[in-house]
Amino acid sequence: MMAFFVVQRGSSLLTPLLALALLGLLRCATVSCSAAAAAATLLHHESYAGKSEFRTVNRKPLGSCVDPPSPYLAIDVGAAGPIPDEAFLQVTVSGVQRPDPSDWVAMITPSNSSVAGCPLSEVNYVETGDLANLPLLCHYPVKAQYLTSDPGYLGCKNAGCGKRDASGACTARTCAATLTFHVVNFRTDVEFVLFSGGFKAPCLLKRSGARRFANPASPLYGHLSSTDSKATSMRLTWVSGDGNPQRVQYGDGKSSTSEVATFTQDDMCSISVLPSPAKDFGWHDPGYIHSAVMTGLQPSQSYTYRYGSDSVGWSDTVKFRTAPAAGSDELSFVIYGDMGKAPLDASVEHYIQPGSVSVAKAVAKEIQTGNVDSIFHIGDISYATGFLVEWDFFLHLITPLASQVPYMTAIGNHERDYANSASVYVTPDSGGECGVAYESYFPMPAVSKDKPWYSIEQGTVHFIVMSTEHEWSEKSEQYNWMDEDLSSVDRSRTPWVIFIGHRPMYSSHGGILPNVDSNFVASVEPLLLNYQVDLVFFGHVHNYERTCAVYQGNCKGTPTTDKSGIDVYDNSNYTAPVHVIVGAGGFSLDNSPNKGEAWSLSRVSEFGYGKVHATRTDMLVQFVNSSSMEVRDQFRIVKGAPANKSLSLIIQ
Repeated sequence: MMAFFVVQRGSSLLTPLLALALLGLLRCATVSCSAAAAAATLLHHESYAGKSEFRTVNRKPLGSCVDPPSPYLAIDVGAAGPIPDEAFLQVTVSGVQRPDPSDWVAMITPSNSSVAGCPLSEVNYVETGDLANLPLLCHYPVKAQYLTSDPGYLGCKNAGCGKRDASGACTARTCAATLTFHVVNFRTDVEFVLFSGGFKAPCLLKRSGARRFANPASPLYGHLSSTDSKATSMRLTWVSGDGNPQRVQYGDGKSSTSEVATFTQDDMCSISVLPSPAKDFGWHDPGYIHSAVMTGLQPSQSYTYRYGSDSVGWSDTVKFRTAPAAGSDELSFVIYGDMGKAPLDASVEHYIQPGSVSVAKAVAKEIQTGNVDSIFHIGDISYATGFLVEWDFFLHLITPLASQVPYMTAIGNHERDYANSASVYVTPDSGGECGVAYESYFPMPAVSKDKPWYSIEQGTVHFIVMSTEHEWSEKSEQYNWMDEDLSSVDRSRTPWVIFIGHRPMYSSHGGILPNVDSNFVASVEPLLLNYQVDLVFFGHVHNYERTCAVYQGNCKGTPTTDKSGIDVYDNSNYTAPVHVIVGAGGFSLDNSPNKGEAWSLSRVSEFGYGKVHATRTDMLVQFVNSSSMEVRDQFRIVKGAPANKSLSLIIQ
């Protein structure tokens, strides 16, 4: 969803130009907007760089502890030896003489990152939106926990002895706390650092020393994507610390060699006077992204694969299923947006999406039933937003899903938008990533680099996936592509056309910034009607909402209710598309008004996902609550015999 800004107290920065930017009325696709974008970053906000108290740590000058640290302090990090690819590390802080509720532990990577105070570098962190002289660390802590997470800490229930006299009597009683940190293999070593003073005035007490992963080159986080509509090939993408080509072995003795890519700090976007998180304290080496295509497959068939090499090791063997080929008789898929990730421990982290874990677990259960052919994640993918290590945690979260069925994606504002990046919108929501990380981790069958729009057919459905963050105005490159693609649909092969993007055309949810861009609606909505698009999915707004068959804000068709109580839209006599928002994939939910606009037929503010089953004449769409796996809304779209060829409706 679009970031929102709050004016810093006492600031005079809210100029008329900024006011326009904040209202979402200023849009550009050239560097001419860079001045407005730079100014906008000077506002205190709760967006890409600050959703929790913890995330102000990295831009605060580090003070000295009032009291000297205990001479008995020690930090023990679980079992000795290297860390496996995933671990729940037991971190024990002992030797504390005076337990304080402000004591906390940060997980830092790499271990040579500075955790000193950086008051002279404050200008580098102005972009995060905090202009006050607040505490600052020189490096982004990946995770943090207060020692009070151990309920026995303040009461010193885990007492020890730091010093004994000659008789063996304890002369220095100490206290301890044990915390659990979930860690995945992000290739660089890790260190745990003890602070006091809380997140607002931290002072350093003790460092653990570096702990390394057992195999930084491990091949990890393999995820699939379809390459075309034939469903006879499948792309596998994975991450490794090894830059040499690796292989995917699949099927009956087949093998494909990976192409290897990476990106650097130099590839990240920034403003010269205000380095972005991705360019500065949020940077983390991504290792190497491997991608290989498995060919010679058959549609709707199951295969196994493993990936890696003899030198770095091999992944576990994974079973996957190809999608149905274009023109086959049915398709089942899951769709959601705005997912991100959340910690699997008690830590606070950058940009937590609280519903993401429940959605991932529920979709994994759906896949286990064998009734999911593919997944569409439609923007705001990881919410790393310039804190690059977060991509590893997100990829780890979705591996059980994306390793088994095609995981198709669309780009969102938190992957793309930044000053001087030619984004349609000037908000700094990508934290300087500017789509580079997204396109590296999720290579889709796109037009070309930084043109991440594509279409693909699976079963009875023609999907057209656009970028709401790239120029979409009439006669733009993307607009012309959408026009041409929609005009070429063969309805005798794929009777259903589903249009996908990130930012919606219809939403009942209000906010500081508008969720709907009227210019976007005016440019693109006529294409949907003209080519008789059946169903439209968007995210960006963090809830679920369904419309009537709507065009230009007016209901052109309303559903009837069948004997089962399900709304049914009859597209045998087409009137307009049905729009659905499925942005409830993980980010904190947006409330919906009790009474929406006339075109709004159903609104649910619960974490969940869409589930669609499409035959040649009937498409059932359900919204599923991820915690209970109960269907919270459902409807059908039906139509008679498909037309012989693509249809076009002339707008009067």
